[in-house]
Amino acid sequence: MNKKPESDSPVFTIRGLTKTYIMGEVTIHALRGVNMELFPGELVVLLGASGSGKSTLVNILGGLDSATSGEVIYKNQNLTKASDRDLTSFRRNHVGFVFQFYNLIPSLTARENVAIVTEISRDPIKPEQALDMVGLGDRLDHFPSQMSGGEQQRVAIARAVAKSPWVLMCDEPTGALDSKTGIKVLKVIEKINQELGTTTVVITHNEVISRMADRVIRISDGRISKVFENTHKVHPEELSW
Repeated sequence: MNKKPESDSPVFTIRGLTKTYIMGEVTIHALRGVNMELFPGELVVLLGASGSGKSTLVNILGGLDSATSGEVIYKNQNLTKASDRDLTSFRRNHVGFVFQFYNLIPSLTARENVAIVTEISRDPIKPEQALDMVGLGDRLDHFPSQMSGGEQQRVAIARAVAKSPWVLMCDEPTGALDSKTGIKVLKVIEKINQELGTTTVVITHNEVISRMADRVIRISDGRISKVFENTHKVHPEELSW
């Protein structure tokens, strides 16, 4: 379980990114010319209201969706020109995803849910090790129905990091949780970021969560409205909402 090497070069470089959806006679501009960079090992919060374009942006960065125009460069790879096969390889080997709803398979134990990823990954962490990292080393053989919401979300995080990704994308990871449980989940995300050096992106509409970020990128109406370094970064246990 090696920490990702430090570098001054961006992990992602995004230039002029747009995304347009055509729904009948209505055109929806989800992204309107986004320019940004993400750097190795930083914890970034994408902050904005529902419908501002946060999830669309992260889905394009993670290779789950395609842009209408613009460029997404991951290290030296132009994802906007990548083939479907290359995007599949990128998602499998470089990006971990955590969503608001845990997407665990009910008939599989925690260990088996994580093993689904490790069996197809290039340089995986053992499921037992990944679950131990998120504080569930004693819950390996429990099924999702035997776990709380916070525990299920931690299994989802273990599954995401078990592939040893360079980038961890978290889309409203505390959205289905109460404040106390959400803080436990954020502590795990911070731990992964610090121990593995994984570039971590947390999408949220919750202003309080931005206090734990190295950098905050505010998105409004498909555009980046503000970017600022967090000079008073706090640990998740200091948050409350």
